[in-house]
Order: sequence, then structure tokens, then C-alpha cells
Amino acid sequence: MEAIAKTKYLKGSPRKARLVIDLIRGQKVDRALAILKFTQKRAAQPIAKCLNSAIANATYKAEQKNIAVDPDDLWIKSCYVDMGPTKNRRRMRPAPQGRVYREQRHYCHITIEVSSDERPASEKQLKTEAAKAKAKPAVENKSGKKPAQAKKVKPTADKEQKVEAVTTDTVPDKKDQEQVIKESTASEKDTDMTTSEEQGKE
Repeated sequence: MEAIAKTKYLKGSPRKARLVIDLIRGQKVDRALAILKFTQKRAAQPIAKCLNSAIANATYKAEQKNIAVDPDDLWIKSCYVDMGPTKNRRRMRPAPQGRVYREQRHYCHITIEVSSDERPASEKQLKTEAAKAKAKPAVENKSGKKPAQAKKVKPTADKEQKVEAVTTDTVPDKKDQEQVIKESTASEKDTDMTTSEEQGKE
């Protein structure tokens, strides 16, 4: 939902009004009103009135279309100041060295557009998101060590036999179990004997 409000023939030069308008561009409505409240410029009060008018236009437009709009969700989509007419007054002001300056009174037109649509990400937000994305892998690899991988252990022949005996589909008999246990103990003894002989030779 979008709505526009305009203030025409506002006293003051457009250059001075733009100093205030630039403060609230792209801001949320409540934050913009707070900024205008504490800005010590003559154009701040009429700009705040124009902004309140834009908020009222948005809520009225939403009611006409039977859409629920929360005024706190509105944000300033665009705002700008155009040059108005210069008051044609035949008056002069004294200037140095006997010269005269012509007096001109400027007017300006203010336009504010508010919207309830989702705001696009600003350049600052995109930069912070990119910095966070870069910082995550840096924090993970800060120690400089690679993540520990599981070591692959090759099972010995004796262990393979035990695994085969346990993983058979049919449940072995007691005699078969006893034979497997005897074979495994015998192979363990043989390995112990060979290791002791090798140590003796050394």
C-alpha cells in the first residue's frame, strides 16, 4: 500500500528544506517523526505535517480497499523538494560600496510517499551480511587444524573370523561356539609366542 502527500508553496528555499528531507529518506515513519521533532530547522514542522498527512492518506486508502495496514509498518519510500515560484517583490537591500541587492523570497513544494511494502536491503545491510558470511569460516579455522577424520583400521584375520561367526544368519550351536573360541585362543597364543621369540632374538 502506497500513499502520497504534497505541501505546496511552503515559505523557504528548497535548498534549506532539502537539508531536513535528507534526514528522513528511507526511514520508518515513527523514527522519521522523532527526527523531525528534534531537528532545529524552520522546515522541520511543515515536513512533519506533510508526513502525518501521508500516513492518514495511507490508512484511508487501506480502509477503502478493505486492507489492514499498521501505521508503524509504514516507511518513507521517496521524498523530495521542488523549487516553487519566487515572490515578485520590488524591494532592495543595501549592499557594500553603495550597491543594492534585490530581495527575493523563495517558495518550495514538498512531496512525501510512504509505503507498507517490504523494504529492500540497503548497501550497508548487504555489506554487513557479506562480512558475517566471511567471518564464519575464519572463526571455524582459527586454530589452523583440519577437522579430525576417523582412522580406518584394517581388521586382522582373527577378528574377521570372529565377526563372521557373530554375523551369521543362523544361530550357531554350542559346539560350534566352543570350537570358534578355542581357535581364537590358540591363534592368540601363537601370536604371543612369536612376539616373545622375536624379542628374545633382539
